[in-house]
Amino acid sequence: MQAITFPRLVGDIGGTNARFGRIEFAGAPLTDIHTLPCDAYATLVDAVRDYLTKTGKDRPRWCALGIANPVVGDHVQMTNHHWSFSISEAERELGLGRFLVINDFTALALSLPGIAPSELRQVGPGTAVAGAPLALLGPGTGLGVSGLLPARSGRGAIPLNGEGGHVTLAAIDEREERVLAILRRRFGHASAERALSGPGIENLYGAVCELANEVPAALNAAQITERAVAGADGRCVEALDLFFSFLGTISGNLALLLGSLGGLYIGGGIVPRLGVAIDASRFRQGFESKGRFRHYLEQIPTFVVQSKVSPALIGAARALDDL
Repeated sequence: MQAITFPRLVGDIGGTNARFGRIEFAGAPLTDIHTLPCDAYATLVDAVRDYLTKTGKDRPRWCALGIANPVVGDHVQMTNHHWSFSISEAERELGLGRFLVINDFTALALSLPGIAPSELRQVGPGTAVAGAPLALLGPGTGLGVSGLLPARSGRGAIPLNGEGGHVTLAAIDEREERVLAILRRRFGHASAERALSGPGIENLYGAVCELANEVPAALNAAQITERAVAGADGRCVEALDLFFSFLGTISGNLALLLGSLGGLYIGGGIVPRLGVAIDASRFRQGFESKGRFRHYLEQIPTFVVQSKVSPALIGAARALDDL
């Protein structure tokens, strides 16, 4: 007898919000999409149970979650939030037949082939090569990094599961070197995430104020980017300029590493909200400035993912069939 796997629950768990959706049967669209604040719940299981209560529908049979964290073994301890859980224990508590937990950017990578062109905005030149690898990164509460590799013999594309947000950040000019020195002094290791995330924007703002011998105002990342986009605060403008330059550098490194002639995609909670600010920034300059391989990178298109529905939910749904 074939196992009953529907309805299915899918989730996208970040350090700030948990998004959930439901699939009633094979081929059905995502429905009952809700976003819940992580800080409102003591545990992941509490958040799932509250979602199920809010929807008031039949208990799901299978569930897949993309989570902003490494997933190695049964125990998950979130990096940017306090939730900690056993996958097998959560599966038992929720009465699930299958509970799949993957990195959130692995889920997002799985969704890339299905994202409509109308939900992508290209930044700079380049034309995607069909069947080539795709690269993906996205600043949010942290920095997610993944990719999608083409597969042979009829199987689906292969998503990457890594922690590229914690690679060492590099500078391309003396000013960036001075900023990195401040980050290294503060954190020991200046990872990409220390600049390319919500907290990273605050770090960059603090660094440019220090270089100017000024006391930084008590601004959060949203306030810094808002003032920068409006041109209302010179230090905020500098911080956002550095953010896009570092983002370009890390993106170019990732594209070279994966040979992502199919394109580099930018997701996460920050860049899509900044609209056209990336167009006038140093992002593509940092992306392409790789010496002898400038021409190679000039051919790679870069896209900002602007989906109305969390693509990671779609990727989590796909993971239940592909992984």
